[in-house]
Parts: sequence; C-alpha cells; structure tokens
Amino acid sequence: MTAFSQEKNSLYTVDVNYFYGNILPHNNTIRHLITEHPDGILISFNKKTFGNKEWESTYNFPDYGGSFHYENTKNEILGDLYGLYGHYNFYFLNRNLTFRIAQGIAYNTNPYGKETNFRNLAYGTKWMPSTYFMLNYQKENLFKNIGIQAGLSFFHHSNANIQSPNTSTNTLAINLGVNYSLNKNEQNQRFAREIDTVNYKKQPIKFNISFRSGINESDIIGSGTFPFYVLSANIDKRLSRKSALQFGTDFFASKYLEEYIKFKSVAYPNENIDRNTDYKRVGIFVGHELFVNRFSIETQVGYYVYSPFDYLGPFYQRVGLKYYFTDKIFGSMALKTHGAKAEGLEFGIGIRL
Repeated sequence: MTAFSQEKNSLYTVDVNYFYGNILPHNNTIRHLITEHPDGILISFNKKTFGNKEWESTYNFPDYGGSFHYENTKNEILGDLYGLYGHYNFYFLNRNLTFRIAQGIAYNTNPYGKETNFRNLAYGTKWMPSTYFMLNYQKENLFKNIGIQAGLSFFHHSNANIQSPNTSTNTLAINLGVNYSLNKNEQNQRFAREIDTVNYKKQPIKFNISFRSGINESDIIGSGTFPFYVLSANIDKRLSRKSALQFGTDFFASKYLEEYIKFKSVAYPNENIDRNTDYKRVGIFVGHELFVNRFSIETQVGYYVYSPFDYLGPFYQRVGLKYYFTDKIFGSMALKTHGAKAEGLEFGIGIRL
C-alpha cells in the first residue's frame, strides 16, 4: 500500500451553495410558466474516503453523503421545490474539480389541481423523484478549515408519469459556495489497496433475470393510475473492474396502456383503433453497467420487436441504479423513457447467475 499524503485530512465536510439560473423551455406546454430566473440553496454533508475499501481507490477516493435543496421557481403556479438526496462526489484535476451525481425525492408546494391549479402542467404530484448534477471547481482549507467552490448545476424534477400531468422542469444554474472541513486528522491518509489481480475479461458470461413493477398514468389527465409489470432477461460480460456490457429482452404489461387504447378507440373513432388491440410489448436492448461498490449504474437502449399499438415510438431507454445485496441477488430502481418523455419509474428485484 502506498500513502499519498502526510497532511491533516478531514473525514467529513459540509458545503453550502447558492445557485441562480434558468428553467429550460424543453416543452411548449410550460413556456408560460417560465417567467423569471429561479434561485435557491443547496446544503450538503459529505464523508470522504481514504482507500479502506478497494472501490475507493479505484474511483480516486470519492465522497458520498446527503444534501438538501430548495428552489424558488419565481412563479406561484409552479410553486417552490424542496428535495432530499443521496450523492457521490468524484474528483479530477488533482482533486480540484468535482462532479456530483445525486438522486432523491422532492416536494412541490403547488402541484396541478383540476380546480385549484389547472395551469401547472409540469408537476402532477406533490412528491416526485428528482436528480441533480453539479460540476464544481473547489479549493478546500484556504483559510483554516474554510474553502470556496463555484460551478454549474442541473436539477431535474419529474414524477416519472406516476400521475399526469408530468411535463417536468429542468433548471440549469451557476452556483457559488463555501465548504468547511471537520475532524481533520493526520490518520486520515489516502492509500491505494493492493492491485486487483482479477482478470475480469476471463470471467464467464452471466445470466440475469429480474422483475420490475410500479404505477403510472397515461397523458390523459384524470384517466387513473394503474400498475405495470416488466419481466427482463439478459446476459452480461464483464470487461473490467468497472464495466460490463449487456444484451437482453424485456416483456412489458402496462395496464394504463390497455385503458388508453380503450379511450382512444372511443374518443377518436376516425383513427380506427380496435379497442381489443394488444397492449403488451416486447423489446430487445443493449446496455452498459458501471460498477462502483455494491451499487452500479445501468444505461440501456431498447427497441420494440412486438408492439401492436404504436405509442411513443419504437425506441426506449432505461437509466437506473442497482444494489447488490449479495453477489447474486440485487434490487433496482430505474427510469424508463422514450427520449425526453418519461413512461415509468420501475422498482425491481433480480438474480445474476
């Protein structure tokens, strides 16, 4: 093992950022809601890593922690946003550049209401999943334990079509903040663990099967939420400590789509839609899995090979998190989309053999 520093290092840090930016007009249905520049604060608590586990040195000793976010949208119809997140900070350029990935849940103070707030087409629910990214240039301990940072932030708020409407918002902002180091100690030294001698390329192809489910609603406001079910099977091949490639198939049974087909057959008779059209779909996909520790990040692109009812096009995407309870059993949470259009938030359980 090799020590990298003899300086006093902090086990924990706290940072506070003020941000100011724009809600991006990604959809014409929310343009009337973008009236001013939103601003807000982001308060974060971080735990540093020093190489006590193999993945820590592999990823250049990242931080992990939690953060609280408040955004004033400057529009009474949109309401304000409060969020709680878990995050990772990854370091570059001699640990001066940080990239944060965060996932959590947000609360909106004034969501859509048929009688109370029919103009808010961005958020159909008070509670919703939320994601943000932050790129910062930072300097720690410039004056004793105090440092500064500045950069760009991107906040995404969407209820993943759990309930309509769900146009969502994306806020791009500049941020400026301060950080404070706690518990500085000379024993907190970064060191590389022994070199990983596993030849991942020689590992056999693994077979995965998983079951996912959730609830969602069609774009017809008030049409009701229904469960959906996804059965997936895929193979994966490890390329390295960090990466694996995937190829597989999905079977989708979305009850909201069954109801939507019935609605379209009655409401739009000129489209000649058979109310008994099969709502089930089958897709094939390719993907990539990025292994961190027991967590991994999945990205997949799929194509429907069976889809009697053409809805949202032939291609779909999935981005999600997996957590390995054991080497074989995992849980997952993923967002399935068609381009910028979210279809559902999937929660699943699976096995890797």
